[in-house]
Amino acid sequence: MFSRLLSTTAVVLAASRMVSAQTHTDCNPMEKSCPADPAFGKTVTIDFTKGESDHFKIADGTTLTYDGEGAVFTINKETDAPTITSKEYIFFGKVDVELQAAPGVGVVTSFVLQSDDLDEIDWEWLGGDKAQVQTNYFGKGDTTTYDRGAYHQVANPQDQVYKYTIEWTKDYVHWSINDKLVRELKYADAQGGTRFPQTPMQVKLGTWVAGGSKSAEGTREWAGGYTDFSQAPFIAHYKSLTIADYSNGVKNAEEYVWAEGSDGSYGSIKVVTDDDSDDDETTSSSASSTAKSTKTASSDATSATKSSDSSKTTLSTATSTNSASGSASASSGASATAAPTGNEDTAASASTSAGASETSAPVQTGGAFKVGFSGAAILLAALML
Repeated sequence: MFSRLLSTTAVVLAASRMVSAQTHTDCNPMEKSCPADPAFGKTVTIDFTKGESDHFKIADGTTLTYDGEGAVFTINKETDAPTITSKEYIFFGKVDVELQAAPGVGVVTSFVLQSDDLDEIDWEWLGGDKAQVQTNYFGKGDTTTYDRGAYHQVANPQDQVYKYTIEWTKDYVHWSINDKLVRELKYADAQGGTRFPQTPMQVKLGTWVAGGSKSAEGTREWAGGYTDFSQAPFIAHYKSLTIADYSNGVKNAEEYVWAEGSDGSYGSIKVVTDDDSDDDETTSSSASSTAKSTKTASSDATSATKSSDSSKTTLSTATSTNSASGSASASSGASATAAPTGNEDTAASASTSAGASETSAPVQTGGAFKVGFSGAAILLAALML
């Protein structure tokens, strides 16, 4: 029995690693010269109950509607993967999202921050799990270790609107539910900071099917089984967002410029502003043809390891085994921009005095918004499984 379990685990790990290698970015600045990232540079509040936002672009194949409950993300079939991505980036910041997750076994609702070099911070909800929500993070798209995932108690997230928050600084990441801290990640705890998310990120919102007939077995198991499309449509409502761009401490940010040969550290990112300041930290920017200035905030690595205020949180460790691999493609033949990959994670969890606690039972968490399988990869996954 034990040897059989080991064999199954090995197959799942292999499939997970294969799929996670397909994580997508349009241009990775650690590999080549890329365009600057446009900055939010301020705090923006978006009310989806009033309709579409100019701050977001809609993925190919995605059709959204809007009503009094917000942006309506609808799944009717397994190839549906409605997704929107912010046009601007934050360079550290705080994002609040009010949402009601989609129901349905195998249906996943996601709120993700992701950077050009594949730093990532996630929230994910499984449609068949009415007691928990999952959190995860990645640094530089690295899935060679599986010790990042965690999950947290929340009652009926498919039936109620909650506020979910990611606050992200150079020192820590905080995940909160209705302003109650449920998890903290410190810079030093992410492989000494080398896998701490720290580069400018877009906000991505979407839903996708992990329980489809063509999904890998590990994905379906993580998501709870096959999705029953006779119960469709499966609908998630994103009510509102508040996006605060900290801009690495620089005011009036317009864009974020990666240094040539960047190592993916926050100190290698320049903040281009619309100010002509006499600040000693200001230098001329070659990235702009106008009289803009660039500022680079201090990147003293020692300061990044200081503990943030976590008096409300006690940390524990829970192990979870998870793998998710699969594909989602947009309707009408367009390729999907929101297909998943899988990752096995060991959960580091936090419980709050308000009763928001994590569970130490096994759970599978999938990194959201990954590129789906090619035909060859599907065949390989089938052979492996």
